[in-house]
Amino acid sequence: MLQIMGNKLLTTKEAARFLNYTEGTLAVWRCNGTHDLPFIKIGHRIRYRTKDLADWLNKQLIK
Repeated sequence: MLQIMGNKLLTTKEAARFLNYTEGTLAVWRCNGTHDLPFIKIGHRIRYRTKDLADWLNKQLIK
């Protein structure tokens, strides 16, 4: 697992597990640009920062 300044980068599989979605769902979201979930593309590899995933989850909170 890669790290940048202490912020872990997760694979699509790891990010899907973190969010409790499937890898396919994340792929569709990336392709369609839906749900505004940030990701990083390094060559052909896709990575998600744990901070971005946590921030996205917090935005989903309905009060």
